[in-house]
Amino acid sequence: MFPLRDDNPTFSTPVMTVTLVVANILAWFALQGAGSEPLLTRSVCSLGLIPGELLGLAPDGLQIQVSAGSVCEVNHASANWLSPILSMFLHGGWFHLLGNMWFLWIFGNNVEDSMGSARFIAFYLLCGLAAALAQTISNPASPIPMVGASGAIGGVMGAYASLYPRARVQMLIFLGFFVTRAAVPALVVLGYWFLLQVLGGIPTLQAEGGGVAFWAHVGGFAAGYVLSFVFRDPVRVAAHRRALGVYTR
Repeated sequence: MFPLRDDNPTFSTPVMTVTLVVANILAWFALQGAGSEPLLTRSVCSLGLIPGELLGLAPDGLQIQVSAGSVCEVNHASANWLSPILSMFLHGGWFHLLGNMWFLWIFGNNVEDSMGSARFIAFYLLCGLAAALAQTISNPASPIPMVGASGAIGGVMGAYASLYPRARVQMLIFLGFFVTRAAVPALVVLGYWFLLQVLGGIPTLQAEGGGVAFWAHVGGFAAGYVLSFVFRDPVRVAAHRRALGVYTR
C-alpha cells in the first residue's frame, strides 16, 4: 500500500512542514552532494548517529563499510553529540529522501494544523530524539551510522493515528500486477505500518548489519502517539473532526 493523499482538510498554511521538507532537500544537496561521493559518505560518517561511537561502546578505529568502496571509522574522540538531531536531516539516497518527504507532507500538514507551527516543530524534534534513543537502546554498541527523517516522521504518523484515526487515506494498493485505489481509515493504514516496523525490528535486535532502522520507527511512532496528547490544540482538533464528520471531544 502507498498513500496518495488524505481527505483531512487543513485550515492554515503548514509553514513548519514546508520548512522541514525544504531543510531536508537543502541538506541533501548542500551537505550530501545529492548522493555523490565523497560528500555522501562524509556526511553519513561525520553527522549520522553512530550509537557505539557516541557511547564509546564500539571498538575505536573499527571500520564499517557504508557503500561500495566507502567506509566509516569509529573515532571516540570525534563523536558528534549533535548527531541525534543532525541525522534527522540526512538521507542515504534519492528514494530514501523522496519517500520520507512524501509521508511528511501527507501527514505532517494536518498534525501541524492541529498543534500550531511552534508546537509542531518542538514535537517533531522530540519525536526524532525519541526515535534515536529507541534505535540506540536496541543496540547501544552498534558502529552503524543512522540517518534519515523517518523516525521523526514516524512520530508524525503516530500523532495522526491518535488525532484522526477515522480520517480516510487514499491508497494505491498493489495486488501482484493489479493496481487499485481505495480509501482506508488512517488507523488501519498507520497501524499496519507500525506492525510492520515491530515485526521487522525483532530480528535485528543486537544485529550488526545495516539496513532499515526499524526501532527508530517504532520509537518515533510511540512517542508521537503519546506526545500528541500534550501538544494538540483541542480547538483545532475539534474543528478538524467536525470537518471530517466524526466525533469531537
